[in-house]
Amino acid sequence: MAEIQQNINESKNTIKVKEKKKITWKVIKSQRELIFMSVPFLAYIILFAYVPIWGWLMAFQNYRPGTSFFKQQWVGLKQFKDLFSYMGFGQVFRNTVAMSLINLILGFTSAIILALLLNEIKNRFLKRTVQTISYLPHFLSWIIATGIIANVLSTDPAIGILNNLLMKLNIIDQPIAFLSIPKLFWPIVGVANVWKEVGWNTIIYLAAIASIDPALYEAAEMDGAGRFQKMIHITLPGIKPTFMVLLIMNIGHILDAGFEIQYFLGNGLVQDYSRTIDIFALKYGIEQFNYSLATAAGIFKSVVSITLLFMANFIAGRIGEEKLV
Repeated sequence: MAEIQQNINESKNTIKVKEKKKITWKVIKSQRELIFMSVPFLAYIILFAYVPIWGWLMAFQNYRPGTSFFKQQWVGLKQFKDLFSYMGFGQVFRNTVAMSLINLILGFTSAIILALLLNEIKNRFLKRTVQTISYLPHFLSWIIATGIIANVLSTDPAIGILNNLLMKLNIIDQPIAFLSIPKLFWPIVGVANVWKEVGWNTIIYLAAIASIDPALYEAAEMDGAGRFQKMIHITLPGIKPTFMVLLIMNIGHILDAGFEIQYFLGNGLVQDYSRTIDIFALKYGIEQFNYSLATAAGIFKSVVSITLLFMANFIAGRIGEEKLV
């Protein structure tokens, strides 16, 4: 009887907890300040993310500017057939996926390593200095960032820092035109993204590390664990949930290899490696006025991204890891 009564009491407590979690007008009223604060952001998302979706209809038309919407020629899936039959689209898709994977791997690896190293720095002034220096590039626009990168990689002795350094070290005999070598374009994009975003990405992991119970480190130290062992057995498992959530979100952006860096650093010599889906859409949508084909490319990118996001979230849940929902 005692066990039955205990189960009843636990059930009542569970019901009470569930009732507390219900959204009521009283809860809404108590949080009205937060709701009012979120209205501008909600309006921004609706205005710039959802309202423009009506433009997807152009992908099913032979769209002509200046013609009434009701007089446009509807062509069904013809634009998608043209997109996939275009011989250059496979190359564009390859470039997009390759640069996205490079950015994903280098971005996660560098951010985690930097967070681990910063966590081990005990001198507060030195730690803040390193953090500030690593954060600064994030606040530069890609126009400025690509200008800096182009100058660093330049063959001009007056500004080409990298070539000057390699020649001083007797590694090369003459300057190398890095931005003219197709196979070097992907690594350049990956390193540029790391330089610009590693400090900003590190913030999230430092916050996750700060939430780890200090008692775990004390217990490990009493057992004779060193710094490296504490990193492996406490810090990394502690930030694993954060890593999984960020990984799922980034998989959803796997086709967002970027636009600015490829557009500003790319040239005719490396276009076979620099063109992405975004540049493809710009070329056909703006330069050749084929808005329907450009819209079809954008829809393809969005559908693939959404599919990958749901797949990654589902797989994470099936293997018992953290997921978005």
